[in-house]
Amino acid sequence: MFALSNGHLGIRGNLDEGEPHGLPGTYLNSFYEQRPLPQAEAAYGYPESGQTVINVTNGKVIRLLVDDEPFDVRYGRVHHHERVLDLRAGTLTRHVEWTSPADRRVKITSTRMVSLTQRAVAAICYDVEPVDAAVRVVAQSELVANEALPGGGRDPRASAILESPLVSEEHVANGTKVLLLHRTRKSGLRMAAGMSHHIEGPESMAVDTESSPDVGRLTVATRLEPGQRLRIVKYLAYGWSSQRSRPALHDQVVGALAGARQTGWDGLLAEQREYLDEFWCGADVEVDGDAEIQQAVRFSLFHVLQAGARAERRMIPAKGLTGPGYDGHTFWDTETFVLPVLTYTSPGAAADALGWRHMTLPLAVERAAQLGLDGAAFPWRTIRGHECSGYWPAGTAAFHINADISDAVVRYVDATCDERFEREVGVEVVVATARLWRSLGHHDVGGVFRIDGVTGPDEYSAVVDNNVYTNLMARRNLEAAADMAMRHPDLADRLGVTNEEAASWRDAAAAMLIPYDDRLGVHPQNENFTNHARWDFGGTKPELYPLLLNFPYFDLYRKQVVKQADLVLALHLCGEAFTEEQKVRDFEYYEGLTVRDSSLSAQTQAVVAAEVGQLDLAHDYLGETALLDLHDLNHNTRDGLHIASMAGAWNGLVAGFGGMRAGGGRLRFAPRLPGGISRLAFRMRYRDNRLRVNVTAEAATYQLLEGPGLKLWHHGEEFTLADEPIELPIKPVTARPTPGQPSGREPSSRRTL
Repeated sequence: MFALSNGHLGIRGNLDEGEPHGLPGTYLNSFYEQRPLPQAEAAYGYPESGQTVINVTNGKVIRLLVDDEPFDVRYGRVHHHERVLDLRAGTLTRHVEWTSPADRRVKITSTRMVSLTQRAVAAICYDVEPVDAAVRVVAQSELVANEALPGGGRDPRASAILESPLVSEEHVANGTKVLLLHRTRKSGLRMAAGMSHHIEGPESMAVDTESSPDVGRLTVATRLEPGQRLRIVKYLAYGWSSQRSRPALHDQVVGALAGARQTGWDGLLAEQREYLDEFWCGADVEVDGDAEIQQAVRFSLFHVLQAGARAERRMIPAKGLTGPGYDGHTFWDTETFVLPVLTYTSPGAAADALGWRHMTLPLAVERAAQLGLDGAAFPWRTIRGHECSGYWPAGTAAFHINADISDAVVRYVDATCDERFEREVGVEVVVATARLWRSLGHHDVGGVFRIDGVTGPDEYSAVVDNNVYTNLMARRNLEAAADMAMRHPDLADRLGVTNEEAASWRDAAAAMLIPYDDRLGVHPQNENFTNHARWDFGGTKPELYPLLLNFPYFDLYRKQVVKQADLVLALHLCGEAFTEEQKVRDFEYYEGLTVRDSSLSAQTQAVVAAEVGQLDLAHDYLGETALLDLHDLNHNTRDGLHIASMAGAWNGLVAGFGGMRAGGGRLRFAPRLPGGISRLAFRMRYRDNRLRVNVTAEAATYQLLEGPGLKLWHHGEEFTLADEPIELPIKPVTARPTPGQPSGREPSSRRTL
């Protein structure tokens, strides 16, 4: 939870001295090692190797000895220990007052940061002061590669553990600078890490540096009298490449260290604060009535920003750069849950993430061809663009990721009017994914367009026909491709899009099959889903959740049991395809089947619950998604934060209680609050406008903070927002009976707090 990142470099929140030893964790975005993916039975199209994020050279370590006693919170006496993650300053600060086993008392203050303005740079300011008597101190600042890692256990959501994945190529110590260069054994990637120091203290200090293949160390020894202080400012720089030479990486890191030193510690802090001030002025969310949610949404926004702020044409992993969970892979989580937040708060970061997808498009085209399909088949899970899922029913068959990526492109273009991005990135991605759907689906004898044999968002149903979410998103993808081809005929011609092909996309979209169960009056998640037997929820003990760890997939696939919102996600993202009554009935039906064994589910259920008037239930689900990591609800936060779930805090408040929907140049709101929240205010960006929405139980006030002004919709009523704030009333919603959930899977109530 105390991890710091900028989307390029991430460091976990371990204590400076590295003890007690935990999962250390220093990560570079997209820096990975290959590992084999053995299959029980080989078959055509299975990936043969996977990619695993690795813990690179650790620069956090600063060990301290006080009169020969190592500083370790497990020994001696800790009088005070506090760590503060400052969401405005972008720093992690630690205050400690400690008495050693030899009865020497010192105060230690450590502040660390990962720069949001100097992409390759992190820095630590480390102060030591005696409290009541002179002490002899030795500080050891280190770079450490190939650290020992704790085992990952049997949980498939954890990462593979690779022993000593880095091979030394160079180590240099000079003055207060140390530099280590390594390459990976199999993937052939090269990285460099360097540290440089500014040291303040008594004149009698002794300073020494040394290096070996996997360790670089600067040692400072001095005697401190009461009133004196030893300060070490440690500048860190990291770089990696799959192509650049060892000298080039060496020089890159040396240059980054020089830039950091020239800026100085105070300058880095000032730059960090300025960057975050700009972010918060267009992203902050205020919540009155639920202090936990208030803290959680700001904490979540900070980490979502960190995950993508300076990724710069690289992916946003499911765990960001906070841990090795899921082997550091990215999934559809990014486009569906994380990018909506960034699109409306930090759009440049969203553009970078989508630019990375475009860079990997050739691999997606290659994968589609391998599967006998046209267009592009983006991977279910990956680091560098290759499919890394060894279980094809939940991986390869989850083709909806292609429509999710297209949808994120269309959303970004709508929110920013970024024509350059549309021409350089968007058109090619949307056309390639549309070609996949036209190839994957077919018109049956009645002319209906079917997409058979796919897996939707719910991983407890696999290889099904006509998943409603997939078909609706594919329809949107096909329509968007036809529209873009019409807007950009020169690009369409360059991509070989003919009038006949564009017409076939529109035909397929118009004829798309959207199953409906007339008997129950609900949409089945996919064809025949509502004919399956229901899971025996009453007979399933609480300790048997999550089901995927205790039951065979074969059993899950044959039953009406839902891991995560699927049809309900369609209600949110494709709401125009459903009537209000259908939304109510569908939501109530799937509430009784959804066990939320996925951290992605609660935020979608929060958004749709709010839309159908189940405001208190929406508040409950909001609490689950917002507090998932703060309360370690899934008992796996140690593997890294759930970035998509953290995005759910914003989605639940803004899209849920704010009722925000956007598309086609229309920004719409339908705000309503639950009883436990008395006021909600949020800021967002849309088409060169920065606006603030303030919601109470009785009214919503819309204020233009910056920009030319725009048309908005409030509960279906159109109005123009310009210089003056506009207040509009909110009609109370008619209460409906609260739907039930599977036995033992009800969300915790926010009303009992």
